[in-house]
Amino acid sequence: MTRAVILLSGGLDSATVLALAKADGRECFALSVSYGQRHQAELNAATRVALALGAREHRIMHVGLGRIGGSALTDLTIDVPTTPGEGIPVTYVPARNTIMLSLALAWAEVLGAEEIHVGVNAVDYSGYPDCRPEYVAAFEHLARLATKAGVEGRPLSVKAPLVNLSKAEIIRTGTKLGIDYALTVSCYQADAAGRACGACDSCRLRREGFAAAGVPDPTNYSAAKIV
Repeated sequence: MTRAVILLSGGLDSATVLALAKADGRECFALSVSYGQRHQAELNAATRVALALGAREHRIMHVGLGRIGGSALTDLTIDVPTTPGEGIPVTYVPARNTIMLSLALAWAEVLGAEEIHVGVNAVDYSGYPDCRPEYVAAFEHLARLATKAGVEGRPLSVKAPLVNLSKAEIIRTGTKLGIDYALTVSCYQADAAGRACGACDSCRLRREGFAAAGVPDPTNYSAAKIV
């Protein structure tokens, strides 16, 4: 059985990636990262999702990106925007995906895993530079150059199965696989109970995705949704 490390944030996209990998017969090792984000609700969600979808193992690693700041997700003095803007938004976390993929790469080498799966998306996303197909390809190239496995002829591959799907297509895919999306948390500023704000960019994309997919939105909102 092919072993794969799945980056699992606790959100809708990464839950779908884990379900797809399981459906493809992968032995899945889920990795979540506590990086100093605004809330722990998504990590609690990741634990629920890993259990519900049958991950072989789920680990949470800790990286102090809050000490660097520079993002509304790691610096409480920067407000999370509630209206779409232009350019790369302030919710972009510098080097986050590179750091997470590097941790996944290290664990994959130890496990003897052949694949890393990540839920980045270049269609319905917020303009983050580390969610593009060329970024995924570049990291895979790095992984082949910078690891013992790669040098010895056992290169790891980096899979981004959602990269060219719309949010609606992702939701339809996951629904067919039986995912309970009520287990997931996507909100940038969810409360301690995991209730979504309904106003941030991530909430907007998620809500629009369910509407476009024709699937009832199971999200638990803390207040009236802002459309």
